[in-house]
Amino acid sequence: MTSQQYTTVAPTRGRAYWRTAGSLAVVSVAAFLAHRHWPVLESGALRLAVADQGWLLVGAAATLLTWMFSALAQQGAIARPLPPRRLVATQFAASAANHLLPAGLGAGAVNLRFLTRCGIPCARAMTALGVKAAAGALVRGVLIVVLALACPGVLQVPRVPPAVVAVVLAVAVSLALLSAGPLAPRCRRALAGVRADLREVHGRPSRAAALWGGSLAFALLHVAILVAVTEAVALPLGPARVALLYLAASSAAALLPSPGGLGSLDAVLALALTAAGAPVDAAASAVMGYRLLTVWLPLLPGLLVLGLLLRRRAL
Repeated sequence: MTSQQYTTVAPTRGRAYWRTAGSLAVVSVAAFLAHRHWPVLESGALRLAVADQGWLLVGAAATLLTWMFSALAQQGAIARPLPPRRLVATQFAASAANHLLPAGLGAGAVNLRFLTRCGIPCARAMTALGVKAAAGALVRGVLIVVLALACPGVLQVPRVPPAVVAVVLAVAVSLALLSAGPLAPRCRRALAGVRADLREVHGRPSRAAALWGGSLAFALLHVAILVAVTEAVALPLGPARVALLYLAASSAAALLPSPGGLGSLDAVLALALTAAGAPVDAAASAVMGYRLLTVWLPLLPGLLVLGLLLRRRAL
């Protein structure tokens, strides 16, 4: 291996190690909190066991639709037509892989491999994934602003001691300075590629409709899943408040490098629901029901689909 190749591979491996270590830390903290609050989780599970089955079926139906609209958004980010059945199957498999690897690496790897198998150059495929991610983040941001205006006072910034703020800022600045040298040029090139692709997408109305419509539907369907579960367990919060709390909590949890947000989203979402006035056991039941529909029930079938796609060399 040449020195140039070594300097390229070594930082990549280093970042992977750090992301894995961060994921393990988040999951360990979540496991500790789960052990400490086990009676609350047990009562939440019992409440979920006697929940309204009709609302849970509504949540399950919304879960099935998420992969279809994720595929629609991905097609909008690519100029070349993709095989629709394989595209939907890939989103299903990517969702399962995303809960086994840290910070979205599983979904990114599966989608990248699928796009390159479809004949799209790797750089172009990575840019398309960036376009889809950017569209999803913008859609979530707009929804949060709209719902925050519609439900004033729901989102409250917790009081944090100045010493904690100072430590967090110091760590963030240190990490930014450490990564500025080798990563800044790559980040600028990646952002430039995403901006160029977004302009190209809006040159074709059908692609723009697929990208933004799919991203919006994907976010709203996840909101609908949680709202259906809260109705099933009789959680005393309105759908608009639940939607705002979910979007804010999932956006905050995305900053923590845990596989599929496991542990981080659960804790943040449960805290947000209880802070908004929901009983602790009802909030725990809602979070467990949401995770049951979006993670645990589809996980094994998703891994089987992933194995089948790999066996058929579709990935």
